[in-house]
Amino acid sequence: MLESIETFLDEFAGALRSGTFVKLTLGNYKGRDEHLQKIQVRLVQTRKGTRLFFLYRGGSRDTVKNYDLDGGREIVSKMLGNEFFGGHLFTTANDFQLDIGNNGKSRLNIAKPTFKSAPPLEHNRKKTALVDPGSFYLKALGVTDDTGRVRDKQQDKWRQINKFVEILASLVDKSELKDKRELRIVDMGSGKGYLTFAAYDHFKNERGIDVRITGVEAKSDLVGLCNDIARAGDFDGLDFVDGTIDSYNVGDTDILIALHACDTATDDAIYKGIKAAADLIVVAPCCHQEIRPQITPPAMLKDVLKHGVMLERTAETVTDAVRALLLEHRGYAVKMLEFVPIEHTPKNNMIVGTRLAKPRETSVTDNEIAEIKQFYGIREQRLENLLMQAKEEHDAVQRQNA
Repeated sequence: MLESIETFLDEFAGALRSGTFVKLTLGNYKGRDEHLQKIQVRLVQTRKGTRLFFLYRGGSRDTVKNYDLDGGREIVSKMLGNEFFGGHLFTTANDFQLDIGNNGKSRLNIAKPTFKSAPPLEHNRKKTALVDPGSFYLKALGVTDDTGRVRDKQQDKWRQINKFVEILASLVDKSELKDKRELRIVDMGSGKGYLTFAAYDHFKNERGIDVRITGVEAKSDLVGLCNDIARAGDFDGLDFVDGTIDSYNVGDTDILIALHACDTATDDAIYKGIKAAADLIVVAPCCHQEIRPQITPPAMLKDVLKHGVMLERTAETVTDAVRALLLEHRGYAVKMLEFVPIEHTPKNNMIVGTRLAKPRETSVTDNEIAEIKQFYGIREQRLENLLMQAKEEHDAVQRQNA
């Protein structure tokens, strides 16, 4: 092995031993994987101890793995000069830039350190938010940098994550779930998993609750990435599965979440929550498209709803109002709130249903739903149709068994 490569690896090993290691990047990839571009390595603290966290960056998707320190050093040693021909090691003592040429020669440049201190691994810093910005999954997902600083372009996402955990924690504390030591949560349309990871981390690691969370997502690349990160962080109770909201079998669940599920996918999610008798149903609707083309403006609003923007807002309001009434009809106390301020995201309304021990009388809500539909000329609504179909199927079974 070339002397400069040996020196680079020795400095890497020494930084790990002395606690001066910040991060390592391997680049200039010339291996067989046409999608792989570079690898980023940092330290994370897991239940199994301190591990090296490898983020494999590619064109179509990222993957992550973690290794013990010896195993991680061995992998870096095998890759340098065989697949990767460049490396950048950051320590609090110096920065080391390694370049390996095609002719077998290599060059190692040593510079003053970019970082004056190593990023903390433990969750013991003074917290200014419910979510610890130093959490490994936030770094892996690109919300924070290696020092735990929230990236400038991720400030809105950071606020959204914290607000979501704050709301969900408060909802649990005010519900029948407040004293449960086991929780089952399903996140429908989990996407890149920002909120799913944060919820798991809060209930599992902050509250010590035996929580199992399943993130359901239709994009298989996101499912793979999130599962990689969950396994790398020893989040044993967190899983992500391929599936759509309407096709996934929820089973028994305490909390059903669906944030920004598009159009009638929100209705599918609410229906799945009602069917599962979830104690909490938490949705943030998005892209209200079903009701708008059905609306026939009443005479008194004809000159108001002739404007597209007013018709769109009215359709959103009416859709979510009907959803709330249907939840009440099925035995839930409902409140609607602002998820995050509108300047951070326009999709900021949240509907929360808390299952009641004693359901209320439903005749009033039946009449209200019928009057709203009649007033605006609405013929059908997805959630109402799903609930009616389920009732008809149930009644048919009852008649057969009678």
